[in-house]
Amino acid sequence: MSRKRVLRPVPLAALAGVGACLAVVVVPSAFAGPTTPAGPSAPNGTCTIRTAEKHSEAPPSCLGVTASLDHLPAVGEQATLTVDVKAQADVKNAGLSVQLPPALRIAGKDAGLAAPTTDTFGQRTSQKLALTPGTRSVKVKVEAVAAGPAQIQADISDIDHPDPRRAGHDSVELTVGTSKGSSDEGVSVSKGRATRVNGPGPGQRQARPVNPKTPAPVRASAASAAASPRAAAPAASAQTCVGGTFRNRFQSSEGGSWNGKANRDEPVSNANIILWGKPTANGATQKLATGMTGNGTGKFNLCYTPRTSSTSVAWVEFQSQAGRMWSVVDANGGLYATTSYALNNISGSTSLGNVYANQGQSRAWHSFDTLNKLWWNRGSTTNCWASSQQDGYCTPITVQWYPGSTDGTYWTTSDDKIHLADNDPDAEHTTVHEAGHALMGKLYRGWWPRVSNCSPHYVDRTSSTSCGWTEGFADAVAFHTFNDTTYYWGNGASLNLANDRSTRNIDPGDACEARVATALVDLWSQVDGGWMKSNAMMARNPQSSFREYFVTDRPAYGLDNGARAQSILYKHTIQY
Repeated sequence: MSRKRVLRPVPLAALAGVGACLAVVVVPSAFAGPTTPAGPSAPNGTCTIRTAEKHSEAPPSCLGVTASLDHLPAVGEQATLTVDVKAQADVKNAGLSVQLPPALRIAGKDAGLAAPTTDTFGQRTSQKLALTPGTRSVKVKVEAVAAGPAQIQADISDIDHPDPRRAGHDSVELTVGTSKGSSDEGVSVSKGRATRVNGPGPGQRQARPVNPKTPAPVRASAASAAASPRAAAPAASAQTCVGGTFRNRFQSSEGGSWNGKANRDEPVSNANIILWGKPTANGATQKLATGMTGNGTGKFNLCYTPRTSSTSVAWVEFQSQAGRMWSVVDANGGLYATTSYALNNISGSTSLGNVYANQGQSRAWHSFDTLNKLWWNRGSTTNCWASSQQDGYCTPITVQWYPGSTDGTYWTTSDDKIHLADNDPDAEHTTVHEAGHALMGKLYRGWWPRVSNCSPHYVDRTSSTSCGWTEGFADAVAFHTFNDTTYYWGNGASLNLANDRSTRNIDPGDACEARVATALVDLWSQVDGGWMKSNAMMARNPQSSFREYFVTDRPAYGLDNGARAQSILYKHTIQY
């Protein structure tokens, strides 16, 4: 039976009040694992532990963890951290990990917890536990050693069966004060100063803190900034330049494990930047120049023509937005901004050296820079995210994240926004998977297929052909971006989804997203010479299933679905 496909004439994110025109569709993240928990099941056969908000599509888990402090310590004070681990099933090899920020340190701990390790991100301790149904408590004595925002994190996972239904995450956010009673709940990291790393950089002058009245981040309007991110070159007549490199230190699930993620130190590409300054000591703050950090290098060089022989003070503000093409916003929809330390009495060319993203914003900048990896290989014939959009009429990808967030992990058609939970940005595959849904939404110009039996869904298990298609495409976007077939989660767990006809732990057929995803990436790489033609086809005709994509639309667009292509599908247990 044929199906008539009706397209709306404009991109969904370009519509004002689009929620009134479209039914809200929540597109969840990829949750790998069997339809019943791996290993022994819960006594009643069902696991019910949930830590996410009501809009989250995260599945219930057999494991949960909660962290709490008996009081909020100020600098020099100690407090007791209690971590409660709840299990609804027998878990022979559970891994508990507790991480403290640099503002706190471990002053004492329960026996059985490993000796703490210390790195850039603070202290970490862990323990392997054999769990039976019930609750088990672990206590850690912590001491506050520095003022400022702080986040304590606790994770529990089944080491032998990596699966969101056998894992839990919780965190405590606080702002440490300097005197007794001055510490507060929660953190504010949307605007912050750069994190000092090993003092001033080469050639960098000693700096002083930025004036606290620094203007708020300037958001690019629809008529401002270039549509596509590219580093700005200094004007030919510029006499004064401020340069350097913007970098971020973050923890990565890719390369990590349940009790310790990989530590990374990388440049941040294509971030909007503003050079602020005061021409004279008593003068007003002015915007002196704007630009972007360099692609792949994070370098910047902002130049302007001064009106005085030297500028009294100048500093750079880095915003979590790339031109107008993508951004990461906080709980209130505002951009994150890191402000460098200031340079005094400058003239000619001077350098800030390496400027590091504010530590509390690390995950925001990690997710921001992860989108760079998709942008430069997005498979579009235009300067927009998708070939369905024309230059000058692009719509952006927006990620909402904030410390301690339980509002994730999903993308919705109603606000065309990706919602990431607290530790999701640590897994680049998770970020790009959700961006894959946003990309499909742009390719389909506001139309979305009717998807069934997809909440929850599991990467390696049968759901429905519509779920297998929409989720399989998002998985394939991540695999194509990183040139692999392994899915990673924010807690450091991973699952290799490479498969063929002999693979027994992944369900067969096009209702299983892992099979669709791996078939897609093989078609793109072995038959199509990349995914640009496939994406252009999807921009012309949307699909409700992989069968429609392969049987109907590929030959109509001139893409092969003959013997060679069919052999790829057959390898992944799909046969039409």
